Amino acid sequence: MFVTRSGSGVYRSALGLAVLAGCGPQPATEEATPNEIVFTGAVDADLATIDEAIAAGPFAADWDSLAGNGVADWYRDAKLGIFVHWGVYSVPAFGHEWYPRRMYLNELDRRRNVNFFEHHRKIWGPHKTFGYKDFIPMFKAENYDPEAWAALFEEAGARYVVPVGEHHDGFPLYASSYTKWDASEMGPKRDVIADLEKAVRARGMKFGISSHRAFNYGYYPRDESYDTVNEEGFGLYGKPREDLEFTAGRNFDWFPQSEEFRDDWLGRTAEMAEKFKADLVWFDFGIGPRQHVPTADVNPYAPHLKRFAAYYYNRARAWGKTGVVNYKFEAMPENVAVLDLERARLAGMRDLFWQTDTSVGFTSWGYVTNHRYKDVRLILTEFADIVSKNGCLLLNVGPRADGTIPAKEAEMLREIGAWLQVNGEAIYGSRPWKIYGEGPTETVEGHLSEERNRQMGPEDIRFTTKGDALYATALGLAEQEWTIESLRAGSGHLEGRTVSGVRLLGHDGDLEWSQRSDALAIRNPGTSLAEHAYVFEIALE
Repeated sequence: MFVTRSGSGVYRSALGLAVLAGCGPQPATEEATPNEIVFTGAVDADLATIDEAIAAGPFAADWDSLAGNGVADWYRDAKLGIFVHWGVYSVPAFGHEWYPRRMYLNELDRRRNVNFFEHHRKIWGPHKTFGYKDFIPMFKAENYDPEAWAALFEEAGARYVVPVGEHHDGFPLYASSYTKWDASEMGPKRDVIADLEKAVRARGMKFGISSHRAFNYGYYPRDESYDTVNEEGFGLYGKPREDLEFTAGRNFDWFPQSEEFRDDWLGRTAEMAEKFKADLVWFDFGIGPRQHVPTADVNPYAPHLKRFAAYYYNRARAWGKTGVVNYKFEAMPENVAVLDLERARLAGMRDLFWQTDTSVGFTSWGYVTNHRYKDVRLILTEFADIVSKNGCLLLNVGPRADGTIPAKEAEMLREIGAWLQVNGEAIYGSRPWKIYGEGPTETVEGHLSEERNRQMGPEDIRFTTKGDALYATALGLAEQEWTIESLRAGSGHLEGRTVSGVRLLGHDGDLEWSQRSDALAIRNPGTSLAEHAYVFEIALE
């Protein structure tokens, strides 16, 4: 068991005693508690610590061993989490959260039909004298209230919360030993993630954290007319590298990161997971070359991913929990971590548990002005679809730079929570039925495909089970009656059983229904009903 690790670089464990030379650029000063590791920011020393934790087991740094971790029960039961994109990019509040990159690319962003480069120069001035780093003092979080955030997320019905720990911009929102360019030393001068973790856990919710760090390697374009080539900003923008220099005015493809960068990434990410005893660690696409890697085995990031997963899964067991890792595309084997689909859903049921991450709006993950918000009905019907197919939903909000959550987003979360207050028994702790559902509306699959999908309606039915209960959720209000063909008399899905009762959640009056040869028909009771989607508990005998 790990006993203590202090800023002096001394590390004691049941495995032996090692004196680690050197200290990191921002050495840790806090005293470790039992069973805790404190990182120093000295890469070689921290990697040695990571490898010793891996050696302690039970998991080794290979895919076959890591497949034994499984999926945490709490995660399969939780169904709804809140994602939080908040950072320095919330200051310009323009376009989307990739402003830090797009502001240095003198080209048209076709998705939003705007030139970020020209906008920045017009509003903020030349890129050499006012670069992204100059927004940091304006990111003050002066109205940040983590307890109010946690209360809102609980009211929304969330069972886990995942703030962005570090986005592509390379500015961690927690106290990192690897850089002074973090929220504890600049901007808010406060470890805003630590404060949120405390508030979230106090309300009984699980706490995860996301890392988008891997794409930082190729994130910032370079040009002599930009501040990204000034030495004073290298801690944020990265040091000059020949393969990334002088890319002004043009975008560039994904670069396989250097070994030095990946080692730094491993230390940073392990520190982040350790610092917050994370229940879940979410990774963005940078840990693999987007969609193009055919299998996890040929992913150039694979050796570092194996070491991180082994470290994190082992440490999670030491903390008394089962760690959860989210990945995209083919970055990791599907039996080692949980697949995450960005702004996308599956067309059918998946045997392995999975997750959709999306936002309350279409425009951006972070806060922007003139945000184009979704309809809550769309969010809830897609949520029911995801759960019926053995998935969960990580739903994002984007706070302002001052730390307040926009009123519209808070209102949307409360509306979701009100629906779950009535219908949550069909969601929380549920499992898929024999089929996910029925109905005419097909799901278009693929990365960022959500806007190509149509709103589902009353003929679209989604099933879940919990214990002996079967739930059928209608994804729209029927004018006269809902019909469920899969529950018709003699349906093979019922295995000889018949429907003996139907209850509409949230409705106290009588309900007319009949199990016909063509469908189970349920008459609309014609009274005031909850909005968006309608859940029936089906009794079978």
